[in-house]
Amino acid sequence: MEKLKALYLRYREQINYLIVGGLTTLVSLASYWICTKAFLNPEDALQLQAANVISWICAVAFAYFANRRYVFFSREENRLAEAAKFVGSRVATLLMEMGIMGLGVSVLGINDRAVKLVAQVIIIIANYVFSKLLVFRKKAE
Repeated sequence: MEKLKALYLRYREQINYLIVGGLTTLVSLASYWICTKAFLNPEDALQLQAANVISWICAVAFAYFANRRYVFFSREENRLAEAAKFVGSRVATLLMEMGIMGLGVSVLGINDRAVKLVAQVIIIIANYVFSKLLVFRKKAE
């Protein structure tokens, strides 16, 4: 048990990020699926992207607060600036995801849910890199 605890403490940030990333992915997927089942048609390119943007907004709102508190333990006093950097980095990965979705679904004809799952893996990795290097970077003390 002590070895597990030591392993967790050594990789706490990455483990917590994977947990938060998994929960964020669930928020994104659930909101996307609700949109496409309730009122948007993923076979229409514009509605596909609308569902994707709505799921992105839900996921980013959840992810900012969860990452700030449980992953990076941010003590940044200027939360507005921090949130703006977070949203900005997420816009970059949203554009990546929209490209992946457009290419996979609209160009290659792959199932939208399958492409969405693959895109999420790529986006989780990119989001961690941006969060670590740009948003929640620790200041030298």
